[in-house]
Amino acid sequence: MGHDASPRWDRRMQQRLTHGEAAALGEVYDRFASLVHSLAHRVLDDEDAADRVTREVFAYVWEHPDSYDPKQGTLRSWVAAVTRHQAVQRLRQTEAASARDGGAEAPEPAEIEQKIHEASTAARADYIVTSMPAPLRAALELAYFQRRDYRQTAADLGVTEDEARRRLRLGLQLLSTARTHQALPPAHRAAHPAPTARAPHAPRGPRPPHSPYTGPATSAPPPGPGHGRSL
Repeated sequence: MGHDASPRWDRRMQQRLTHGEAAALGEVYDRFASLVHSLAHRVLDDEDAADRVTREVFAYVWEHPDSYDPKQGTLRSWVAAVTRHQAVQRLRQTEAASARDGGAEAPEPAEIEQKIHEASTAARADYIVTSMPAPLRAALELAYFQRRDYRQTAADLGVTEDEARRRLRLGLQLLSTARTHQALPPAHRAAHPAPTARAPHAPRGPRPPHSPYTGPATSAPPPGPGHGRSL
C-alpha cells in the first residue's frame, strides 16, 4: 500500500481500534509516527518535547478512536490535527511557565500568542506541503526551496510554462489555508474535555529517529468524545 491511506483503510483502522485491536495501533503508528514527530518538533523545536507529544498523540488515538469521523477527512489529517493541538497546548504551557519565571524581562501575553500562532501555522504549512499531490509539491520545492523561476521550474519538470504556473498557483492556494486553520476541526471537539489518556505499550515495528514510543502520556489529550481503556 502507498503512503497515503485510502478511505477504506481509514475506516477499517478506526473499526479495529474501536474494537481494541492493539495490532491496529501498531499499523497506525508505523504509518504516521514520523509525521507526528515532525509536526510536533516543528511547533516545539525540542526533541524531548516532540517525543512526549508523539507518545501522547498515539495514546489519544488508542483511547478515543471514535472521535475520528471518516466523513470529515482522512485518518492522516485527523492525526495531524490532534498533533498540532497537543503540541500547541504544550508550547503554551512552556511559554507561560517561562513568562512566570522571567520577571520584568518576560514577554507580553500577545507576544507569546504570536509565537504560538506562528509555530502552529508553520506546522500546518509543513503538513499541507507533504500532503500535496506530487506534481504540486515538486513545483513548490523547485520554486521556493531551490529558487527556480517558473521557466526553470517548467524545464526541470518537463512541463509547459503554463502548467508550471498552474501548479505553483494551486500549491500557493493550498498553503494560504495554513493561516486560517483551527487546531482541531469543529467536528472533532466537544464541550467537555476527555479524560487523560493512558499510554498503551509500544507497538512493534520501526520507529522514527529519536522518537521512542514508550512511557506514559504526560498531559491531557485534546478534547473529544471517546472512552478510556488500556491494553
